[in-house]
Amino acid sequence: MEQIESHACCGGTQSVWRHRSATLDCEMNFAVFTPAMAAGERLPVIWWLSGLTCTEQNFIAKAGAQRYAAEHRVILVVPDTSPRGEGVADDPAYDLGQGAGFYLNAICTPWATQYRMYDYITDELPGLVAEHFPVTERCSIMGHSMGGHGALIIALKNPGRYMAVSAFSPIVAPMQVPWGEKAFSAYLGEDRALWAEWDATALLETAAEQLPILIDQGTADSFLETQLKPEIFAKAAERLGHPLTLRLQPGYDHSYYFIASFIGDHIAHHAQALNGSSPHRRQ
Repeated sequence: MEQIESHACCGGTQSVWRHRSATLDCEMNFAVFTPAMAAGERLPVIWWLSGLTCTEQNFIAKAGAQRYAAEHRVILVVPDTSPRGEGVADDPAYDLGQGAGFYLNAICTPWATQYRMYDYITDELPGLVAEHFPVTERCSIMGHSMGGHGALIIALKNPGRYMAVSAFSPIVAPMQVPWGEKAFSAYLGEDRALWAEWDATALLETAAEQLPILIDQGTADSFLETQLKPEIFAKAAERLGHPLTLRLQPGYDHSYYFIASFIGDHIAHHAQALNGSSPHRRQ
């Protein structure tokens, strides 16, 4: 593991690291913010998953999250969004291939050998972080757009592991929108029963844990009506009695201006869970 960036930030350190991923069979970058810490101290982790076309850089440079993480005494870990590099399968479109891993495990050629972002985020990278950084076992997860999709499905597929989950403008029903249909067809094939394993709305049906979900969605988001459709998820949550706070934010779009405006609320939401309460299980 090689450190490629280190910056003093909000009393702590914002660093970026590169390592060879066995899961993805390529070099990968990830970012870590650590607040100022006493010798021997360990802190819980909030995972951030970014959206289409992003790398680890977008969130750490634009969201302004570090000052809230420092205030609430949490570590932020920010992975890339897909395998990358020469020899990694790609597509000319922005919404498939490099920068568009969709946080699933692909099973179709040419994607299956390297596009295993779910395994990378839930297994390989947490192990690396635990080995090299002063973290506790307590963690939570959040993300934006495609990364919001990733945060929701990963939390729903791993009951008891994450203390909190939240999302900005998430793709909540990928089986029912063009972004998801395109990616799932390429990565998973045409069997829609397999798609349901990676769809947050579908996963709510069998969720073993009622972990409260916070979603912020801008009403001026150009993708709201065609790709995001939070009302689908909200209706399912209401029917199933799953705790959901969906906040429609007037005038906000899909950008990091939106994220920066409300990231403090999300980190506070996570910190409250990480520093106290336990997940709610379905009775």
